[in-house]
Amino acid sequence: MAPNDFDSSASGQQDEAYLTPAVNPFSSVHPHGTGMFPKLTPRKFPDDEDAAPEQVPVMEQVPTPGAGFPAPTYGPPPSYSSQDFPAERAPADYSAATPCEARQYGTPRAAGMAPPLPVSGQPAAPPPAATGYPRNVQGGPLPAPGMLSAPVPEPDMLSGSPVVAETSDLLTADWLLHGRRAQPGPGWRRTVYRATGGLVKVSESAANLRRRDLVNRVRTPVAGGHHRVAVMSLKGGVGKTTTAVGLGATLASLRGDRVIAMDANPDRGTLSDKVRLESAATVRDLLNERALIRRYADVRQFTSQASSRLEILASDRDPGVSVAFSADDYREVSRVLEDHYSIAITDCGTGLLHSAMSGILEMADHIVLVSSPSVDGARSASATLDWLEAHQYTNLVRSAVVVLSTIRSRSRSTVDLDRLEAHFASRCRDVVRIPYDAHLEEGAEVELDLLSGATRDAYLTLAASVADSFAVPRHSRSQ
Repeated sequence: MAPNDFDSSASGQQDEAYLTPAVNPFSSVHPHGTGMFPKLTPRKFPDDEDAAPEQVPVMEQVPTPGAGFPAPTYGPPPSYSSQDFPAERAPADYSAATPCEARQYGTPRAAGMAPPLPVSGQPAAPPPAATGYPRNVQGGPLPAPGMLSAPVPEPDMLSGSPVVAETSDLLTADWLLHGRRAQPGPGWRRTVYRATGGLVKVSESAANLRRRDLVNRVRTPVAGGHHRVAVMSLKGGVGKTTTAVGLGATLASLRGDRVIAMDANPDRGTLSDKVRLESAATVRDLLNERALIRRYADVRQFTSQASSRLEILASDRDPGVSVAFSADDYREVSRVLEDHYSIAITDCGTGLLHSAMSGILEMADHIVLVSSPSVDGARSASATLDWLEAHQYTNLVRSAVVVLSTIRSRSRSTVDLDRLEAHFASRCRDVVRIPYDAHLEEGAEVELDLLSGATRDAYLTLAASVADSFAVPRHSRSQ
């Protein structure tokens, strides 16, 4: 380099090759630069370039790498075969190669296999698609040529499993909202959860987990679109109507579909006394005007709805008219309700031979047999099962649920309830005990909020047991 090439006083101007903004990427005025680097003034050196400047330090000699250390030793070279590598990649002689060369290098690529160099002014061609073998991260032999007929998914380098394609199905709430936590149930667990701002969440108790399971069973969808439940008993005063209302109210309060209870007792049934009446219409009025019913709002004019969303279709107050309610009448009313309700509960009378009973048993999908925990009540309930089996209703007996309803407080009865429950469990599908409740003893309108916790849990268990048959189609129940 000639002296004073960078001296502006000597040439009168600076070198354009170094100071032109279009060429110098570090220039503060470069059109594509960031403007963070100021323009530097060239440094001036003395005329005598043979003598190094005094301010330039002398570089220290760096020692040779590995000096003073013993030379590394290698074991015998590994043995390789032609099956471990493709033919075009296999080295000519692995035994003659050193361990490092055998692992890193193969046969030199031929000149004709090299990709063409890009021509100036033209974009470079994309690399050719890979036609070799997939990476073998498991350490086993690679597949032979011709064995791969379809592309193999790229395996995960850590687990070795194929990578799952990213789709919209992966964007679930549990996957994206992993920090979301559901609040615990009522009690001290919820108090601790709220007091700590959700940082401390005590695990659910066994009772809460059991209740959650029962609620999920109650919400089982009706497979056939409509399900008929007959609540019956041969002995009066055992809590049959109360059981029908408690069962229907529990189902209606926990489900999103419509539930209705119909009074089919020919001896002036008391089902309408369990809810606040909104209509004076009866089942006879619905039967007389069934040809005018086209939608749910038309049926709603004949029913009364409780606070639990359970609807009641009352029977006639006149015993003479209610006795005339025949099996054909029940079939006609049931067909009307089937189009607008998912679940229909029938409160039967105490007799098995009255006019509507044959139609009720013929169309019933499920029966709930109510009995008192006494000797005479248990005998009447067991005799009902005997009569049903003798009249070709064996399928209803096997799927029936027996309710042992306690109607007296502080009973001194010495009846072995465990043995009584075992008797009915051997003949039916399930047995549920309903404890005594002061609110039910009043005989007035039934409100679930006024029941004791034990009674609400018992009705929830009964509703879950009945709902287990909702998932079975109708044609499978008759087999």
